[in-house]
Amino acid sequence: MTSNSNIVLTGYIAEVTRRRLYNGISLALFVVILASGFAVAEDRNAGGFLAGLTSLGDFPAIVLKESWTKIDEFPAHFITYFPALMETLNIAAVSTLIGAIIGVFLSFAATRGLAHYPAAIPYIRRLMDVMRAIPDVVIALILIFVFAGGVIPAIIAISFHTAGALGKLFSEVNENADLKPLDGLASTGATWTQKMMFGVVPQVLPNFVSYALLRLEINIRASAILGFVGAGGIGYELRNTMTWGQGKYDNAMAIFILLFGTIILVDQLSSMLRNRLTGKQ
Repeated sequence: MTSNSNIVLTGYIAEVTRRRLYNGISLALFVVILASGFAVAEDRNAGGFLAGLTSLGDFPAIVLKESWTKIDEFPAHFITYFPALMETLNIAAVSTLIGAIIGVFLSFAATRGLAHYPAAIPYIRRLMDVMRAIPDVVIALILIFVFAGGVIPAIIAISFHTAGALGKLFSEVNENADLKPLDGLASTGATWTQKMMFGVVPQVLPNFVSYALLRLEINIRASAILGFVGAGGIGYELRNTMTWGQGKYDNAMAIFILLFGTIILVDQLSSMLRNRLTGKQ
């Protein structure tokens, strides 16, 4: 018995030693590859990345200095760029609403036990994978060539990405729904739509709304970023002020403050609503 225990212990120690060796070799290779990657990036960087680290704070310092000398003009800047901020919020809200509605239909079509056409579930899930995989900025850039600049490319791009993301999340919520109410509705002759509407939706609706609110926060940031590629909103105004350079840095700082404050406010309100919907204090 003791001999068998010694054999097992020896084998265990040998296995642990072997794994540590493999982990050490893997870590060493990772460090070498990472260091060589930094070296290649440094060689290809026009100004030199490492040399530029010392001047990392120069640009923020210039912006803050100019903004401080024109701080009395900030109220006027806030009024000037407030309509652009509202445009960004409208883009995010409309995109979230459209994406959530499409996501609801996709989620029911992709949930086992709920789908009206179970054979289509794998195809719907792959479709949602594609919708999530394509970055919204890529979609917006393509649509800008079709529709020119404006909010339409941004709304389509964000809605497309949102539908794929929320469809996946909604489908996971659907999988946890209690199916017993569906049996009761089926016994009364209810249609598939009626079973979903009265048997599943009341169970999953709070989580649906919670995820949609979370996505709204993300879409506000996305709509601001898409403004840099000509999709309108406050991001477009920020790009213009940054392009002008010195003399307009106070405008850029005002836009930063507006956008940052709005995101913080929306995050806090959304968090309160989501906690209330999900029963958290």
